[in-house]
Order: sequence, then C-alpha cells, then structure tokens
Amino acid sequence: MTGLYFEEFSVGQTIETVGRTLSEDAIFTFAGLTGDYNQIHTDAEFSRRTQFGQRIAHGLLGLSIAVGLIMRTGKLEGTVLAFREINEWKFVKPYFIGDTVHAVLRITEIKALPRIGAGALTAQVEARNQNDEVCQRGLLNLLVLSKPS
Repeated sequence: MTGLYFEEFSVGQTIETVGRTLSEDAIFTFAGLTGDYNQIHTDAEFSRRTQFGQRIAHGLLGLSIAVGLIMRTGKLEGTVLAFREINEWKFVKPYFIGDTVHAVLRITEIKALPRIGAGALTAQVEARNQNDEVCQRGLLNLLVLSKPS
C-alpha cells in the first residue's frame, strides 16, 4: 500500500498530476463505452460548423481522465475506499483532440469517521489544459482509510 492514510492529509494540501494528451482514439473509445456518439465528438465536418470549429472531447471523458491522473499520483493507491460525491462540477472550456489534461487537487475539508476506520476528504479539483487554463472544476468527496492502530 503506497497511498496516504486519512491522517496524512491536511486542509490546504495540494497535489498536482502529470499530463495526458487526448487522442482521437480516446474519444472514439469513450463513445463506444458510453454509447454517446454525439456528432460534436465524432463528426469532424459537423463540428467545423459549431462554435468550437472542431470536435471536442466528451466532458465526462475529461473528468474521467482527471480522476485517473489523480490516482496515478499514488497518493490514494490502496487507501481510497470510495469516491463518495462529485459536487458543483462545471465544464468551463472544452478539451480538443491533442490537448493535454492535467489536474490540481487541493484539500478543502477533512472529517474523521472513526466508527468506520476512515475519514472523508473534500477536495477542490481543477482539470486544466496544456496552457494551464481551467477546463473543468468542482469538488470531489473521497472516503480514505485511517492509519491502522
């Protein structure tokens, strides 16, 4: 187990992830997994005529990649018990094919739950692009294992 225990997190703590570049293949794979083949994601000609001028990634794909990148930090490896809630999630700017997603997570609240041997963390998450522009943001509530006695 390499992740941090609940007691090792503190309000104000910030975790930044590495990046991952969004490929056309990722968009089509996500479309296949979800059944969301909306033309704004899958049809280059249609998308050229939209306000974006090109295909955009699914918003939930961006969120999913951000969460995956947070897990890649190792800070929650083996200690996160559950993602309890996603609150106030905003899709601020689209991700385009070739954009690189990275995430910044800042702990905003901690609450011990000794009865279940864990604690709840609330974290402000910003999913950003390669220009450090916020594309998505919101709050994640995580259940994290407490240190063994």
